Amino acid sequence: MNIQIACLCDAATDYQGKLNLLGTFDSIFTRSLPAVHPSCAIVLRIIFTRVESAKHRIRIDFVDEDGKGVIQPLDLPFDIRMPPGATSLSRNFIINLQQIKFDRVGSYSVDVALDDRHEVSIPLTVRVVAPPHGNDTPESGGEPPHGPAN
Repeated sequence: MNIQIACLCDAATDYQGKLNLLGTFDSIFTRSLPAVHPSCAIVLRIIFTRVESAKHRIRIDFVDEDGKGVIQPLDLPFDIRMPPGATSLSRNFIINLQQIKFDRVGSYSVDVALDDRHEVSIPLTVRVVAPPHGNDTPESGGEPPHGPAN
């Protein structure tokens, strides 16, 4: 097994095995807390070999720096069946999340385990930024990078 991609992004699609990502990020900027991020996706692209043909399970824990869950843990069972003659198989996983609430600034992590073994952590930092002086519109640069979370 080889995890080729593990990221947070604004949106993702899988079109006939082709993974399309839009807006990967590792920081969210907000003007106040609690912050609510409207939508994002956890994206994984994993390559399996013939010997890994079997039933598997991915567990995703989205936690703050104290290990407190931001969302309920996700358990995703799936089956890898290798086509005849193939030596490997790619599988794309897109988990869409809506209205994620962050109660405080700091470090967060999306921890990914495959068959109860930790494989990768996707880091995320939440920061509060002061609004700029003057006109506070997107056209004037009034929104922080990656937009406001609330």
